[in-house]
Amino acid sequence: MYDVIVIGAGIVGLATAREILQRRPRLRLAVLEKESRVAAHQSGHNSGVIHSGLYYRPGSLKARACVAGAAKLIRYCEERGIPYRLIGKLVVATTPDEVPRLLELYDRGQRNGVQGLQLLSAEEIREREPAVTGVRALWSPRTGIVDFARVAESFAEDVRLAGGEIHFCRTVLGFQRRNGRIRVETTGGDYEARFVVVCAGLYSDRLARSSGGRADPAIVPFRGDYYVLRPERQCLVKTNVYPVPDPRFPFLGVHFTPRMDGSVWLGPNAVLAFAREGYRKTDVNWRDLLETFRYPGFRRLARRYWRVGLQELWRDFSKRAFLRDLRRFVPELDEDDLVPGPAGVRAQALSLDGQLIDDFVLDRQPGIVHVRNAPSPAATSSLEIARLIVDDVEHELPS
Repeated sequence: MYDVIVIGAGIVGLATAREILQRRPRLRLAVLEKESRVAAHQSGHNSGVIHSGLYYRPGSLKARACVAGAAKLIRYCEERGIPYRLIGKLVVATTPDEVPRLLELYDRGQRNGVQGLQLLSAEEIREREPAVTGVRALWSPRTGIVDFARVAESFAEDVRLAGGEIHFCRTVLGFQRRNGRIRVETTGGDYEARFVVVCAGLYSDRLARSSGGRADPAIVPFRGDYYVLRPERQCLVKTNVYPVPDPRFPFLGVHFTPRMDGSVWLGPNAVLAFAREGYRKTDVNWRDLLETFRYPGFRRLARRYWRVGLQELWRDFSKRAFLRDLRRFVPELDEDDLVPGPAGVRAQALSLDGQLIDDFVLDRQPGIVHVRNAPSPAATSSLEIARLIVDDVEHELPS
């Protein structure tokens, strides 16, 4: 019997378990994880960027959580000796028609409290990144990089040191409410708790429905494939190089991301994954796929963005098409410079009317809170998201 069970040992679940134990150190808490390690999915397959909070609607929960979360994350890394680097980000307008959107982004970043933003001319872009071309750019010096899997492992160690337990290889099958307690049925036996926090990422909608939650938002998985610069060409970029977001389209577009190990990731694209854990083009899970196609929100999204979807699919199979997009920013790239890289799967929450859910979503049920959507920059914001979750449920936690 536990006081609190947290489901999911990704970075948000572990940060939440850590936050609970910091506030209520006497509670008996367990984290249940279906894999054999922490950060097995989104937390361990992301680009590793510490976002500064440029993109998000001023005043939104996402914007506030990113700015505050980035500051907390950096302090945490310094306290724990986890390496990170503030290498900055260039958001590059490659054509004059992108400049008004770049100026809007500058204004949005300032309103969000992002520090040190500068607008650069074409000459100043070349001074900072000689291989990058553009007509204007926005420089964000507080953007960084870190190994989020290592951060998650540190959160897990904090949980253990505070007396919490982490149980691996425990796939949750369902929930039962009995006498004011929640029974969590898993492949490794049943667990009971007075309160449950579900941070299930790619499976958040299924677990919410299994405990009596509503059907929407549903999770639709999108795979992002990366290329990597071959080692001899890693010197081409020193900072994150991003496109100017286009509000007409649902995804950002390819970008350049240096990593803590010295590699440089190129991408990702965004294509429908045929499995919630479909990290390869050939991965298919028929249950996942049929669930996606049957969901009205996906069908409405597909009708709205079918041309964009076809372009992303073509780029997924055409290295030349991928290269063409990258060369908008770094013209000297050649096809031989691109080496096949890793992939990640994004848990994209969709509403019934086909809208991409862009902000955090919590779903409250008696004795259970579900994190239904924790989109990028959830890893950057994880410590702040944990604070917000625990603020919301603290009055329900056992004393």
